[in-house]
Amino acid sequence: MRTQFLQAVVLMLMTSAQMATAQTTPYQVQGGNKVDDATLAGWRAWRNAACERCHGPNQEGMVGPSLIVSLRTLGRDDFKAVVTKGRVDRGMPNFDGSRQVMDNLDGLYAYLKGRSDGAIRPGRIEKMD
Repeated sequence: MRTQFLQAVVLMLMTSAQMATAQTTPYQVQGGNKVDDATLAGWRAWRNAACERCHGPNQEGMVGPSLIVSLRTLGRDDFKAVVTKGRVDRGMPNFDGSRQVMDNLDGLYAYLKGRSDGAIRPGRIEKMD
């Protein structure tokens, strides 16, 4: 009886943790390379804006900083400010004139946050089933 009770408690805690994680992450991912529609649109905005020229094809940095590291501490609002206004003194252009980027800013954040969290693998991604 006690074992069944403990198993039920563990299952309930695991389910609660999974639900909390799903609610706090801005992305959904399956198998490391299948993502929700918004995150996929963000990845496409990343590709179309050619962000890899500075941040590298795997977001690990080149001329620009590693976004894998930056997104560990950079919150959504600060991320949006940097992308929108740029950091021209550091070589980061503003993208407020890019409709592709601005229309998919939340998805772009979700994609990069997923990469930073290690939930989304580098490389090509596709729509979840």
